[in-house]
Order: sequence, then C-alpha cells, then structure tokens
Amino acid sequence: MIVYKNTKSLFLEDVFSNDIEGIVSAAVSKILGMRPAPNEVRSWKNSLSYMHRVLNDDDIPEDSTVAIEYRIPQTSKRIDFIVAGKDADKKDNVVLVELKQWDQVELTAKDAIVRTFLNKSMREVNHPSYQAWSYSALIQDYNENVYTSDISLHPCAYLHNYTSDGVIDNEFYKEYIERAPLFLKADAVKLQSFIKQFIKYGDDKDVLYRIDHGRIRPSKSLADSLDLMMLGNQEFVLIDEQKVIFEKALSLAKETNSEKKKVLIVHGGPGTGKTVVAINLLVKFTGLGLVTQYVTKNSAPRAVYEAKLTGTFKKGRISNLFKGSGAYIEADPGVFDVLIVDESHRLNEKSGLYGNLGQNQIKELISAAKFTVFFIDEDQRVTLQDIGTREEILKWAEFHDCEVLEDALSSQFRCNGSDGYLAWIDDLLEIRETANKELNRSEYDFRVFDDPNKLFEAILEKNAVNNKSRVVAGYCWDWKSKSNPKAFDILIPDYDFRKRWNLASYGSLWMVDSGSVSEVGCIHTCQGLEMDYVGVIIGPDLIFKNGQMKTDVTKRSSRDKSIRGYKKKMSADKEGAERKLDGIIKNTYRTLMTRGLKGCFVYCTDKALEKYLLQRLKIKSYLESDGKLSMAAED
Repeated sequence: MIVYKNTKSLFLEDVFSNDIEGIVSAAVSKILGMRPAPNEVRSWKNSLSYMHRVLNDDDIPEDSTVAIEYRIPQTSKRIDFIVAGKDADKKDNVVLVELKQWDQVELTAKDAIVRTFLNKSMREVNHPSYQAWSYSALIQDYNENVYTSDISLHPCAYLHNYTSDGVIDNEFYKEYIERAPLFLKADAVKLQSFIKQFIKYGDDKDVLYRIDHGRIRPSKSLADSLDLMMLGNQEFVLIDEQKVIFEKALSLAKETNSEKKKVLIVHGGPGTGKTVVAINLLVKFTGLGLVTQYVTKNSAPRAVYEAKLTGTFKKGRISNLFKGSGAYIEADPGVFDVLIVDESHRLNEKSGLYGNLGQNQIKELISAAKFTVFFIDEDQRVTLQDIGTREEILKWAEFHDCEVLEDALSSQFRCNGSDGYLAWIDDLLEIRETANKELNRSEYDFRVFDDPNKLFEAILEKNAVNNKSRVVAGYCWDWKSKSNPKAFDILIPDYDFRKRWNLASYGSLWMVDSGSVSEVGCIHTCQGLEMDYVGVIIGPDLIFKNGQMKTDVTKRSSRDKSIRGYKKKMSADKEGAERKLDGIIKNTYRTLMTRGLKGCFVYCTDKALEKYLLQRLKIKSYLESDGKLSMAAED
C-alpha cells in the first residue's frame, strides 16, 4: 500500500510548495487511517527536502515515479522513499531509500546492530543498510509481481546529516553496506549517481502500480519452514527489533556462565514474531554447540513442529529439542546452557497431569539453565492456572540471583500486518481503551456472519486453497464426542448446526491434518499457532448488554479445565475472582481472533453482540421481506 505516489516532476513541485509534510500527513490519515506522530511529520519535512535536491537532476527522467511511505504487505513496516523507472536496457527498476536524520551512532559487537539516540535514550537498532536490505527482502518475498516479474529492487540508506566517522561506515558492517549502499552527508552526488544507474527512463507510474496492486504471495509458514531452518537455511529475514533481540540473546548466551545466570524477558503481542525469533535462536544456539531446548506449556505447537521434522531428523533428537514446561522438576541446576520459553504467559505453578508436581515452573526453568529467554504476552493468559507474568519471572530471577534484561517486539506480521486491527480488538473487547474505534477493513478481512453454517462454508472455501484455515470456538460446549464418537459437541439448534471438537480424531495435529477442517478447535489447540483465515464462534460466555461487553463464566463448559476451581475462588474473593475470570474470557477471544494472518470471520451466539459488531464495522443490518438478515455498508 503506497501512501504518496507521483511523477518526479510533481514530487519536486510538492516539496517546493513548502508543505510536503502536510501533503504526506493527509495521505497517511486518508489511506492508512492513522494520525502520524509529530516526529514523523518533522522527518518528512526535513528528509524529503534532501531528496528534492538529489532528484533535481535532468538525467533523472521527469516521468519516473516517486513513492513515499510504502507499507510492505503482511507487515506494519513502511519504506521511506522509492524511485521507479527503467534502466538503459528498458528493464524495470526500483530504488528503495531508507532515510535517517541521525548524525551519530556507536559501534557494537553485534551483527548489523548500532547504538543511537532515539526517543530520549540510547538504543540498539538495526544498521540502516541492514534495515533497507531486510525491507527489500520482505517485498521480494511477499509481492507476487516483484517475485515473478523482471522487477529489480535496489535498496540503499541515506543519512543526510551524518558525517563519515568510521563508525556508521565501519568495516564491521561491510556485508550489509554492500547489499544496500550507505550514503552520508557528503554523498548526495553519489546517491544521485546510484539512482541514475538504474533509472534512465520513466515508467508513467507503471512499475509502482504493479507493485502496489500485486497479488500478495502466501505467507511463509514457520511450521512448514522448520525443517529447512533446522538444517541451517535462513528462511525468515529478521527485521527491526526482531534482529535486535536475536543479537542481544546471542550476545547474552555467549557471556553467560554458571556463576552468574541471566534472564531475558521479551514482551510481544500476537503476530509480532515471538516464535520466529525463538526458533531462530534455537537453531543458532544448537549450531554453536550450546545445550538448548525450546519450551512451551501448550502441547499443540510442539506436536506440529515435531510432526514437521519427522523424516528429516531422528525422533530422539527432535524430542531433545522440544519440551513441555513441566519437564524440569528434577533437572540439575544449570544443566542447560539455554532454555527458550515460548508462550511464557501460559506457565503454571505446578506440573503433572493433576497439577501436583514440582514447586513452580518459572523457578524450575530458571534453575535448570544458565540463560533463560521468556517470550511473553500477558494478555494471552487464558486459564486460572496461568501464572506467567513479568512480576512472577522477576521474583524468581531475583531468587536465583540472575541478571535480568527486558525488550519488546512490536512489528506486526499477523493480521495482515495491521496494528490497527489488534488495537481495535482490544478496544472492542474492552481489554484496554484505544483510539481505534473503527476498523479499516481494507487492511484486514474481518466479517460477521449471521449463521454459523455460512461461516463454516466460508472457511472451507478458504481452506481449499492451502489447508491453512480453520474454525475455532469458545469452550462453551461439553466434549461429548470424547466418550461417544457419534455424538456432536457444538450444537446451535436454531441453525441446525452440529460439529465436533477436534481432539478426539486429530489431537494436537488438528492444525495441519487435511481432514481436520470438518472439526472445531479451541484455545488449547491453536494458541501459539497461526493460520491464513480463522473462523471464530463466540459462545454465550461473551455477550453485549446495556452498552457493555459482559462475560458469564457459568456458560463455559463444566469440563473446561481452564476455569477449574473458580467457585472456590469466588467464595474467597468474589470481586477479584470475577475480574480475573472476565480477563480470561476476553483474552481467550482476543487470542482466537488474532490467529488469522489474512482474515477473521465471526459468528456470535448472542444477537446483540452481532449487532454491536456490525455497528463497530459501520455496517447496517436489516430484515428483508423473507425474514433473512442482510447487511450493507453505511453511506
């Protein structure tokens, strides 16, 4: 999605008008549906004036195309500046320019990482050349026209305030500077020559039109890529804070010893790449000869990963890499070099089938390793037994006298890269109030269905493409088919809707078995995993009443272990228990509704909630003469 696109000549006119920042700001508000931050506006005002000088050359054709703020498909990341046209051989070329106003950085010993002053403090960030190259790689991966057509991408970085000092252009960063040339304050003419090397003729906006309207290639699945990753292939390019955290964890692992344990807490919401970073760390640490294990409380991700690796690696090696969180009760202190704990918010106090073993999983994990990495999103705690919080990790880290570091992932890769969708969901479910009262449905395919059968049909249609779409539901129906395979579990009589929970037939492999699409998953079989499209049946435990989202724990299945013991907690502290149960139900639906990379389809058993969702989407519903509910966008 391109925010601003014009010919070179018209871009020069817009800058000359002394209001280029206002023009781009208005375009961001209109096209992306967001208000740009003041620092963004300042950067456009300053940096685009420098690009005006660079492009103000007769040898750069007037009808070459300029684009500003191109949002990379499937992500929340944007490329600052693009020039498109044709070279001397009439081949399509695109120059990608990462613009920085920096004037000073510090060298680090970490690959592609520098330190600079950002947001009122010194921070570790990607070297601009690495950033430009990694963004280019993402476009190459995601855009069908770039991938299949003869469109060449040429990334570079322009730091127009930076004087060469042997730091930003240090030999240490040579590999990435070669991939994406670095241009500094005195290099305007060199940047000009770089552009002219690839842009000899204009393109009348054709190249950027094809990029902007190119079909989005299917997202690369972590599970499908796992075997190649374990063999050492770089299947995912880590960008921005993903790369920073990867290098930080690598550095900490090399420094850690038995005398001084270390803990790294990595915060990140749905789709920010927590698992991608975690698996990349597992591969890297294992390759370095460090005794490392990937840990999750939830068995579903482990089962899927193990299934994908079967046939490539021996079963013993696979089982030594992936472990449940209860496997460290009797582990010797410091026996592992690194434990990578994904979905840390799901950790429990006790272990074992009956929750009666061990003392505390967080304590045991930290004890068992010299270095422990916790990936956490506290808004994905979905049972009364989940104890994974920052405070709990800090408590046991202090107990073990650990050095603790924290960082956060924010780049959005799920939900079509829409930060707005995630904020809208949080506001919708009243988890936290955000400014996202409306959803830009051009960014993410969100639909409300008035019939669960129609929702199922829509997901079946999406699944036919690549077996990566499923229906899930809140756990509001008993698992009758567990003891009677012929019985149906999820019954919605008004629509003659009858489906079974998935666990009986496919267990934790429900997400990947081609026959499982006929069954319905729950939070326990999809958390930690992703799909292209998710269909969500919102049960009677979440309703809309008196202008508010209301939760009702009594509508949950009596067999739902996630709320086991709630009556006892209610009698001890009714207000505190109600608050916690409210959070569990809302977090459950937040998690379910953020599993889809491309879209989320919803059916609500509560018609008032359905109506409210339609209102939030600015869709009006009405009954036609035959009594069927129809929907149309409001004017």
